[in-house]
Amino acid sequence: MTEPHDVLEALLFASDAPVEAALIQEVLELPSADAARALVQDLRTRFEKQDRVLQIIEAGGGFRLVTRPEVAPWLVKLARSKTKSRLSRPALETLAIIAYRQPVSRPEVDAARGVNSEGVLDNLLERRLVRIAGRKDSAGRPFLYETTREFLVAFGLRDLGDLPKVDGELILVDPAAAAETAVGEADAPDTAHADAIDAARAAADPVIVEAAASEAAAIGPASAERAERAAETGDVTAATDSHQQDPGPEGTELAPRG
Repeated sequence: MTEPHDVLEALLFASDAPVEAALIQEVLELPSADAARALVQDLRTRFEKQDRVLQIIEAGGGFRLVTRPEVAPWLVKLARSKTKSRLSRPALETLAIIAYRQPVSRPEVDAARGVNSEGVLDNLLERRLVRIAGRKDSAGRPFLYETTREFLVAFGLRDLGDLPKVDGELILVDPAAAAETAVGEADAPDTAHADAIDAARAAADPVIVEAAASEAAAIGPASAERAERAAETGDVTAATDSHQQDPGPEGTELAPRG
């Protein structure tokens, strides 16, 4: 007669996805999910005592039958002998951003990576490693992405809490704010650069230098000295009187200084 342990082993072997305790309870007609978990633990202990090459792990909210790490080198050779589609580096990079910062929108992923991630996200969606979780309440209402149960299964994780800890924090820049900042910096005049150009032009143009010196001579001896220094250094602004002045009654003469 077939024992429950044999049926459980067959279930785990035949399933391509983790088998939940509730499903084990239903198939084997056990009294509770706790009884199903106890049966899994009993089978796991039996494997360890028999020194089997297989082991039972908990991943993605269920149980899976997998090989032990000791036989990994031979499995790697087997995998290399077959043509197998693997995740590319951009796909792994995008998947890591989503896993640690989910739910996240595509513009946020693009801002973090610095490139367009549309094709990579489509690939991850086809592999069912990520899914659309909704829309972000912002301009354009972009889709929000999050990881799936298949992601947990593929990487052998029980839940997102099993993700490797990383130093620091992944900061995602708001794409709209970044765009506004970039536009503002591009539109802002470079006053220092403009001043440098004006000074160079003044130094090269004797008419400008002479006009500055004449104006300084009309204002006062102190300003005349500054005008001479301006002619030597090319700094026209040095020839301008720094004191506040008001136009005279006719608007053509300078009023006495207060």
